[in-house]
Amino acid sequence: MVSPLVYGTQSAADSRVSDYFALLKPRVMSLVVFTGLAGMLVAPGFHDLHPFLAVVAIFCLAVNAGAAGAINMWYDRDIDAVMNRTKDRPLPAGRVEPEEALAFGILLSLASVAIMGLALNWMAAGILAFANLFYVVIYTIWLKRSTPWNIVIGGAAGAFPPMIGWAAVTADVTLYPVILFAIIFFWTPPHFWALSLFANADYKRAGIPMLPVVKGVRRTKIEMLAYTLFLAPLSISPAFLGMADALYGLVAAVLSGLFILSCVRVFMNEDLKHAKIMFGYSVFYLFALFLAVIFT
Repeated sequence: MVSPLVYGTQSAADSRVSDYFALLKPRVMSLVVFTGLAGMLVAPGFHDLHPFLAVVAIFCLAVNAGAAGAINMWYDRDIDAVMNRTKDRPLPAGRVEPEEALAFGILLSLASVAIMGLALNWMAAGILAFANLFYVVIYTIWLKRSTPWNIVIGGAAGAFPPMIGWAAVTADVTLYPVILFAIIFFWTPPHFWALSLFANADYKRAGIPMLPVVKGVRRTKIEMLAYTLFLAPLSISPAFLGMADALYGLVAAVLSGLFILSCVRVFMNEDLKHAKIMFGYSVFYLFALFLAVIFT
């Protein structure tokens, strides 16, 4: 029979591990890992890369992304505390101390970059470090609270994984990973603006100058539509440039058409359910598109 004291200690330990895992923003991490893996799998010479090194590269990418998320939570703990969707995060809820979260994020950032450089190459490690600093310093500390275009510029941080995956294999960067970077870069604003439409009250309360807060809902919808229209030919371009086959082009065209349709519905309707549908579809869109990158 397990004593209540042992059970309570084990439960507390499990809860603490869960809180530290939450600091890594696992849902964001999964997208980072998947797009980074896609960049790695389509890189020339991938089949010559030792499987263990491939695992190490993806592990470093995941840990580095999580580390940036932990530092982001440390810096944003004040605004997270007043937003309904973030107030139960470990820091605003008081389950993790700020100093612990910051140390955790810095340690994982440094370790992941060092291991990537030593195990794979310093080109991949350099891009990994730059992506981390871009997210923490440029987006989180500078842009997020100062401009409605925060996610346009700051969103670049989440677009680096395909380049990192590619560079982990080849130690260089060519046009194909740059196009994959651009796809994520132009996908990010409509994805986050869809979220900001139905979380507008949260952002207002926290004083974050998201586009709907500063420029209004209609301007936001116009910008969303412009980005989705530009994203469509960009996402199809690998097929026209000979980097992917015709099946990829067809899949990309269908996915992009549905993305535009979801955005048009947001534009034409006041009901926020359409923004929620578009936000959900945008996540599916990116996963499906990069799945097509891998398998076609």
